[in-house]
Amino acid sequence: MSISRSFAVAADHVFDGTTRHDKAGVVIDGTHVAKVVPHSELSGVGSVTELPAGVWLAPGFVDLQVNGGGDVLFSDAPTAETILTIAAAHRKFGTTGFLPTLITDRPEKTALAFAAVGEAMRADPAVLGLHLEGPFISPEKPGVHHPAFIRQPTPADLDTLTGPRNGALVVTLAPEQVPAGFIRHLAASGVRVCLGHSMATYAQTHLAISEGLTGFTHLFNAMRPLESREPGPVGAALETPACSYGLIVDAVHVDPAMLRLALRGLGAPMLVTDAMPPVGGQRPDFMLYGEAISASDGRCIRRDGTLAGALLDMAGAVRNCVSLLGLSLESALRLAGANPAAFLGLKLGRMAPGFRADMVALDPKRIEVLSTWVAGEGQSARSRF
Repeated sequence: MSISRSFAVAADHVFDGTTRHDKAGVVIDGTHVAKVVPHSELSGVGSVTELPAGVWLAPGFVDLQVNGGGDVLFSDAPTAETILTIAAAHRKFGTTGFLPTLITDRPEKTALAFAAVGEAMRADPAVLGLHLEGPFISPEKPGVHHPAFIRQPTPADLDTLTGPRNGALVVTLAPEQVPAGFIRHLAASGVRVCLGHSMATYAQTHLAISEGLTGFTHLFNAMRPLESREPGPVGAALETPACSYGLIVDAVHVDPAMLRLALRGLGAPMLVTDAMPPVGGQRPDFMLYGEAISASDGRCIRRDGTLAGALLDMAGAVRNCVSLLGLSLESALRLAGANPAAFLGLKLGRMAPGFRADMVALDPKRIEVLSTWVAGEGQSARSRF
């Protein structure tokens, strides 16, 4: 019989995902949160870690779109080892749960990705499942995805995507490129369906929403733009309360004015990094589809100037929300934790009874992560304490 491990982490400020508690602590029972209490009620807890003065304790960050990190790219080598390297690289920046993301490729790569995720999930609880970005996308909006691998789904694809799987599954597709009923079948099996790399019209987008599409991958990027007489996917996303949309807040992919517009929408915004291998790594360049990608000046670009993912980590995205968009730290943290976790339907992103004990300790002025906990296991991110 295993004995649960009870301990607490105390801080000057605890943000539980919805509310800030001053002079409080989080009591952990094994891998999950038991309760958030004032400092005065921590005396009965055997082990209490007290964070330095001024440090905030908040829910860990949940990133739904991680291509790479630590100098490795999941699409290049879809193995459990690659995923664990990425997990370690991003944990330094507060990411305690993420979806390794496979971009458009051959069917055999998809099979390898599923197998790799299943193996990695057994080794690291930070691995939450898989994000398949493509291959059922629009050839008119490929971005950096290889056009030769873009295709329409087959019955075999539907069987694969709706069959038994490990963890969450997000599928990014272009609604106008898939047959009638395809989205409905995916959604009925628990897949989170997102629109991305799409030229869908406003009407086509709303039809997809009626069939079960609930998300938008990197809103504004690689999709039909918002226009006066054709609102397209952006217009549909911003007016639909039941939908969530990922935002790359790096001052490169989307102008801050457009991001502020998205924050005023009725849907739920979520921070994503779309991170590439240089994040948390040592090398500035990498290969994608056999082509060199250069990383400099805060961006990853192909020789023709096409953006190829992002040089962004989640702590940086939170920092940019505060400095570029004028959000409060609490609001920015919600976009990094509670909102993406809710989109996946997982008990993450909050510090409340029964939620997994994924937490970050951060300096609120620099918005720099100092320590992380994943399922109650702590790790110093910056070797500060």
